[in-house]
Amino acid sequence: MKIYIDPFTYEDPNEAVREFAKEIDVSFVKIEEVIGAGEFGEVYKGRLKLPGKREIYVAIKTLKAGYSEKQRRDFLSEASIMGQFDHPNIIRLEGVVTKSRPVMIITEFMENGALDSFLRQNDGQFTVIQLVGMLRGIAAGMKYLAEMNYVHRDLAARNILVNSNLVCKVSDFGLSRYLQDDTSDPTYTSS
Repeated sequence: MKIYIDPFTYEDPNEAVREFAKEIDVSFVKIEEVIGAGEFGEVYKGRLKLPGKREIYVAIKTLKAGYSEKQRRDFLSEASIMGQFDHPNIIRLEGVVTKSRPVMIITEFMENGALDSFLRQNDGQFTVIQLVGMLRGIAAGMKYLAEMNYVHRDLAARNILVNSNLVCKVSDFGLSRYLQDDTSDPTYTSS
C-alpha cells in the first residue's frame, strides 16, 4: 500500500519535486487567459501538447516574480503532494515548469471551476441524483486521501473543482499534512 510522503521531510525540497512531479518543457505549454489568482500568483487556462500525445486544456498556476526561495519551495510543495495521487476524484497534476520563468504548476483543466460558485450560478438546476453523485465523488476523493494517510485540512466547496461531466475533484493541497498513527502524543479531552 502506497502512502503519502510529506515533501517537507526532505532535506532538499527540490528533491521531492523531482521525485513526484514531472518536469515539462515550457515550449509544450501555451498560456491563454487568466482565470483566477492564487496565493502565489495568477492562474491561467492554457494548453499542453506533449510529444506523442493530443493537446489538452490545462490550468496553469504561476509563481509571481520577485519570490523568495521559501515562497518557491512552498509553491512547489503542492505539486510534490499532488504528484503522489492517482484517483478520479483528486485533481490530476500534469507536471511542473521549474527550469524557466515563471515557475508553473500544471494540472488538468476543470471546465466548471469551483463547486461553490458553480452551485450558486446553477441554483436549482440539478436533480437530487446529480447532487448525490457529486457528493459521492467528493467522499471518494477524501476516502482515498485518508487511505494515503493525508489530512487535507481545508476541505471546502471552494476547493472542489467540477469538470464538464459534473465530476467533482478535491484540489488545493497547500495545507495538506501527513497523518501519522502515533499514539505517544498526549490526547486532551474535556469531561
